[in-house]
Amino acid sequence: MLTRVLSFTLLAGALNAQVSNTGVTFDRLLHADREPQNWLTYSGSYQSQRYSALTQLNPTNVKDLQMHWAFQARSIEKFEATPLVVDGVMYLTQAPNDIVALDAASGEIKWIYSYSPSREAKPCCGRVNRGVAILGNSIFMATIDAHLVAVNARDGKLLWDKELAKAEAGYAMTHAPLIIKDKVIVGVAGGEYGIRGFIAAYQAADGSEAWRFNTVPGPGEPGHETWKGDTWKTGGASVWMTGSYDADLNLTYWGIGNPGPDLNADLREGDNLYSNCVVALDADTGKIKWHFQFTPHDVWDYDSVQVPVLADMNWTGRDGRTQPKKVMLWANRNGFQYALDRTTGQFLQGKQFVKVTWATGLDEAGRPMRVKSQEPTEAGVKVYPSLSGGTNWYSPAFSPRTGLFYIPAWEDVYTNYTKLDNDYKEGKLFIGGSFQSPIPGLRGNQLPKPVTTEGYGTIRAIDPKTGERKWEFKMKDMTMSGLLTTATDLLFTGGRDGLFQAIDARDGKPLWKVNSGAEIAMGPMTYAVNGKQYVAFAAGSSLFVYGLK
Repeated sequence: MLTRVLSFTLLAGALNAQVSNTGVTFDRLLHADREPQNWLTYSGSYQSQRYSALTQLNPTNVKDLQMHWAFQARSIEKFEATPLVVDGVMYLTQAPNDIVALDAASGEIKWIYSYSPSREAKPCCGRVNRGVAILGNSIFMATIDAHLVAVNARDGKLLWDKELAKAEAGYAMTHAPLIIKDKVIVGVAGGEYGIRGFIAAYQAADGSEAWRFNTVPGPGEPGHETWKGDTWKTGGASVWMTGSYDADLNLTYWGIGNPGPDLNADLREGDNLYSNCVVALDADTGKIKWHFQFTPHDVWDYDSVQVPVLADMNWTGRDGRTQPKKVMLWANRNGFQYALDRTTGQFLQGKQFVKVTWATGLDEAGRPMRVKSQEPTEAGVKVYPSLSGGTNWYSPAFSPRTGLFYIPAWEDVYTNYTKLDNDYKEGKLFIGGSFQSPIPGLRGNQLPKPVTTEGYGTIRAIDPKTGERKWEFKMKDMTMSGLLTTATDLLFTGGRDGLFQAIDARDGKPLWKVNSGAEIAMGPMTYAVNGKQYVAFAAGSSLFVYGLK
């Protein structure tokens, strides 16, 4: 079996070399599963499962992993990027906005494109970037001052640079773009500054805008009635994580952040669409096909920007019939995990996966049953989960082998919320309150400092058909690391304590660990070069690459 896999990897590499003149086509992105030696998109594929078909590393030999090379970023900012690997070349970002091309086997630097963002850039939670996208021979990066740039994948030379919004007004971009057909799709961050969010598609050839979807609908747009008065103008609803795509439906799915101001909703009566939603957009036009709102009228900053995970499975409906279904799996910051029909947006199942006090549960349509006494007050109120959420931006994973949905979670962590008056001023924080909780990444930027609390980090394996927990891997500290699963039932994860670990995806038993010496806050990935499989993760300001001897 191993020989066949390695032979397939080598053959695929040779075939890819033959198409190097055309680079990465949309067809290659669409069928990323055919070349598991590469990692072609932020989440590994359009399904965002973070699942690899490579099999050289397995539960028996994973204990023999050793470091092969490391890349030291020339930056003291957080390293949250997931690299791409294309035909032996790795493309990654070092914060805030440099693109680096490396030899994926040796770590040798091939070229660096350095972008200098405007001094007006003010991302709420660090000068970070989570990765790039590739199409043809062009690399695309979104910047913290709300520009979209394209560079040549061969030499790093700039091809074009487009300003998408005004950095001085609080607009920023931190996520990896998503390529669909001939377009580059991105969304804007800045929900803490009273922006009006949007998702937009740009022509890969020249950066011209193809379509735009306003995440806060204006007059005449569906959903505008869910905002009172002119509050839609500063409604937030930002985007700061990469979406997913179903080619059969031609729908792209994106998670939307909190409304503004975050914690004081006195003036913005209504559900405040499309904040805290997942939206399904026509990939050609940007027209909305359906939406599902996880936390209507949010007052706890429970951004729903988590990565939509797509899976096809047999599903037993309420009528007792079992049939194939296109499912979307979602671990939400609000403490609930969901399964939705990604064709229609219908709620299939949902249960809390961490301690939740702001709602007693979900009704038959998936709408939360709120606890009024848990909304922020001038005196303050203690709420679970914390503002950092039951989970957050760090990627979950799904294994089609085990059928389990894996969630990096924070358990038994709370926030003390206080409601305050907050007038909007362009480019200034617009959060309508204060909070105290352990929130790595929200230090500074005039936001309150965190305080200690009880609680712990954990990886929880969930049966997506029932919402029941199958196993738990409890950690000594919190985690801000995404997950990676493989065809040999390995699951890789990291933590704030610097431990990078492999556990058994079937039962959660630990198999191997290494102390990197710094916090791990990115999504690990795996790839192969010349028939040798590697696993890569970032810790502190370095990228580490491990493999067998």
